[in-house]
Amino acid sequence: MEIEQVLGYVAYLLPAILVGIVAYYFFKGHTANEEGRRRYLIQQEAQKNTIPMRLQAYERLTLFLERIDPNRLLTRVKPVGNSLENYESLLIRNIEQEFDHNISQQIYVSQECWNLINAAKNATIHVIRQGVMHEKDGSPDNLRQYLLTNFMDDVTPSQKALAYIRKEVAELF
Repeated sequence: MEIEQVLGYVAYLLPAILVGIVAYYFFKGHTANEEGRRRYLIQQEAQKNTIPMRLQAYERLTLFLERIDPNRLLTRVKPVGNSLENYESLLIRNIEQEFDHNISQQIYVSQECWNLINAAKNATIHVIRQGVMHEKDGSPDNLRQYLLTNFMDDVTPSQKALAYIRKEVAELF
């Protein structure tokens, strides 16, 4: 009789245990699904707020790259005197000031994009220094002419970085 009682209890408990296991997995899946949905909604809301800020950062970095482009920089920043070293210093200081003004924008762009922008800045400074070495005994006007003719047909570092910015912005949409 005891075995029959135990088997009777097991017969009553087995369906309850099975229902409990099924309910556990059902609610576990439902909870995970709801958590994923909440994360998605929070991410969507955050993107609504961050995309305008990221676009503004891309705009400012585009302006920075346009301003340090050798072709535009040399026409915008005129030599003050006849000293080649002073003109070199003026050009490099202008680039560094523009860079410092926009340095906070790096948090809104990808690391690769920021590295390209930084590389474009450094390459532009390097090109100016190379031009000064080439025109060692020349005047600032000779340097301007040399650099402008040097980049007449070539793609500047700024243009390369701008192409990457365009590609990255296109991926946002």
